Amino acid sequence: MTAKKVIVVSASWEEASKYVKKAVSELAKEMGFEVEFREEDYEFLDKYGVKNEYGGIDIPQVFIQDKEVIKYVMSRVPLNEKGQPDIDAAKKILLEAMGEKH
Repeated sequence: MTAKKVIVVSASWEEASKYVKKAVSELAKEMGFEVEFREEDYEFLDKYGVKNEYGGIDIPQVFIQDKEVIKYVMSRVPLNEKGQPDIDAAKKILLEAMGEKH
């Protein structure tokens, strides 16, 4: 799937949101794709997002959109061996979901 746009639904109160935004923003700058940031858009998450084991909606979540198709990509930035957010690993996940070579 070649993404026309990446959609990030985040919340200012959620610490993980800043890492997701950083990974997506850096990759968008490198690759030149459009990014749409949505703040606490629970309607969008209810329609397209992934729910946790209790039926709740996780935030943040990242999606790719190509035409009318919206596909979930990830909720959190993976952690490295030291337990720190791995921005490069998050970029790799997004690139793979977009069908790009890395």
